[in-house]
Amino acid sequence: MAAMTMVQAINSALDICLTRDPDVVIFGEDVGYFGGVFRCTEGLQRKHGRTRTFDTPIAEGGILAVAVGMGAYGLRPVVEIQFADYIYPATDQLISEAARLRHRSGGEFSAPITVRTPCGGGIYGGQTHSQSPEAIFTHVCGIKTVMPSNPYDAKGLLISAIEDDDPVIFFEPKRLYNGPFDGHHNRPVTSWTNHPLGEVPAEYYRVELGKASTARQGSTVTVLAYGTMVHVALAAVEESGVDAEILDLRTLVPLDLDAIVESVRKTGRCVIVHEATLTGGFGAELAALVQEHCFYSLYAPILRVAGWDTPYPHALEWSYFPGPARVADALRQVMEAS
Repeated sequence: MAAMTMVQAINSALDICLTRDPDVVIFGEDVGYFGGVFRCTEGLQRKHGRTRTFDTPIAEGGILAVAVGMGAYGLRPVVEIQFADYIYPATDQLISEAARLRHRSGGEFSAPITVRTPCGGGIYGGQTHSQSPEAIFTHVCGIKTVMPSNPYDAKGLLISAIEDDDPVIFFEPKRLYNGPFDGHHNRPVTSWTNHPLGEVPAEYYRVELGKASTARQGSTVTVLAYGTMVHVALAAVEESGVDAEILDLRTLVPLDLDAIVESVRKTGRCVIVHEATLTGGFGAELAALVQEHCFYSLYAPILRVAGWDTPYPHALEWSYFPGPARVADALRQVMEAS
């Protein structure tokens, strides 16, 4: 297996799907000739042609409207929204059309659309290039929501998303594109080269949607995380000395509730970590599910560590970003509460 960055793993997944299925088409802003702002589609237009990978105007609503029509007529469009912050103009097409098409047509039509979009902070992108809006889509019946934390999962999950017959929002934490990030912004940047999950098969494989992965085995507290926060949680565990079990959820909808319940019943404590804003974040849904299914196993209140309820600040990036110190504090707090 070759060492790949997340960018290369995503590119490999797209290349494989274009090769295997003539109905797969890729389009979005700058994804064709330029190869995408983060180079995830680099070389695909040259290899597969301008009718399979092509550029669009800056019109997110129009991009998704075209994708809905293509999906209804049998194609498998894979569209890129250049930053997750700009997905909002497309929400009407995603929510009112793509998510409802199968139901409103009595199963006659479907919308096998995959929407790729970079999310999260850590790159000094400010409030319009750092958002994590995943919770908006987890609330919508008919849409699947995915966020990988490493290159191996990114490739396998993206192939599964493209082959799925329902719309999938595929969030890509941009700070993880070229290496794992544990929240210590003042340390040297690391790459995926020597990371075990940076080893990615060149050939076709799938990672099933709806299955969590155990990033770390532990016995005293369960940490539920996804995306960049998996790596932050791993750093927090090392720094706190708490023997925590870390679940990488990988997909939020469908959610691997069985894995969550099994882990929390074993440890008796739960800390939930995500980069998105706290209020109304997906962590609230996770907390409710843990409370509902694991109440009699809990030794301490469930704690959430998340972004503050403000726009993502440019000048105070690392005061907003839920880094390992905040996660470690939460781990110590749940241990002391019992």
